[in-house]
Amino acid sequence: MNRKKIDRPFLISVIILVVAGFFIFTSAALGLLARNGATFASVAFNQIFLGLFLGGIAFIITTKIDYRLWRKYSLPIYIFSIIACVLVFIPHIGFASGGAKRWISIGPLSLQPAEIYKIGFIIYFAAWLTAVKQGVATFRHGLLPLLILTGITAGLLLAQPDTDTFFIIIFAALSMYIVAGGRFRDLLIIAIIGVIGFGVLYETRPYIRARVETFLHPSNNALTSSYQAQQSQIAIGSGQFLGRGFGQSVQKFNFLPEPIGDSIFAVAAEEFGFVGSVTIILLYLFFSLRALKIAAGTPETFGRLIVVGIVILIISESFINIGAMLGILPLSGTPLLFISHGGTALFFSLAEVGMILNVSKRK
Repeated sequence: MNRKKIDRPFLISVIILVVAGFFIFTSAALGLLARNGATFASVAFNQIFLGLFLGGIAFIITTKIDYRLWRKYSLPIYIFSIIACVLVFIPHIGFASGGAKRWISIGPLSLQPAEIYKIGFIIYFAAWLTAVKQGVATFRHGLLPLLILTGITAGLLLAQPDTDTFFIIIFAALSMYIVAGGRFRDLLIIAIIGVIGFGVLYETRPYIRARVETFLHPSNNALTSSYQAQQSQIAIGSGQFLGRGFGQSVQKFNFLPEPIGDSIFAVAAEEFGFVGSVTIILLYLFFSLRALKIAAGTPETFGRLIVVGIVILIISESFINIGAMLGILPLSGTPLLFISHGGTALFFSLAEVGMILNVSKRK
């Protein structure tokens, strides 16, 4: 396998997203500063130190490490990611916020182990699909392992609960399965199981039912479950064509819940308008298409699957966030990657794009 230069257009798209994201986050954080200065200091430290600084170091490291090494240690990496997720249920290590137990404390930092599990899953599943080769079209080596991994993922994430991350990981897994040569008949079986599973979640998880009903009937409960969706759309609409200007969002101060988190796209749309919103969406589209081009140009199966899995993780999570703010998808807790608050998410996003860039250096 010969070495080639790093994919510069992809690298430039990542740099633009990170830099633009930092400025958008800084502006959105002014709303948090006005509400709670102590919380702002903690959030800023986590975002800058864990997300940007340590994430930047991780980015450099994963860009340098030969991606084929991840295949050699795929099983230990996956086991470690499972253990990390289990830690959220251990008293004095895991802690709850907003009714969900998804975080662990390490000194002054808080980490979300689901981010570790995402990349652990992608690496292990890519290694498995590479090893079985044409066997992916059989039940024993293709559909059965996928169902087993789905069951493990469901057990770890739905117990927290983190339904959004569960669906995103499964979507990435199905994309990898298709690229590896999985049968479309198997996808139909998975789709049927998925519909049944969603029905069970709808009936047994009140917050899932509330999200769906809020999406279908947004005018109901304007001051409760529909409040965030309505305020987000007010912010987006008030940005009009060119926006109010950087730092000039009104909604972020007293109206938008989570202006640095779930609602950050609404803040950006209010400040930069239709032009800025479309620009952000186009940046993500270019990022994803360039990554898929890298995958298409990679003859080695493991590298191709790693890229597909990572780009589907990132782009689906980000577009779910944007879709929820626009009112075309139900509200979710997924961040707008590279932009929203979440030091752990930014750290692992940068580490993951470093892996894509390492794949791009080889042919």
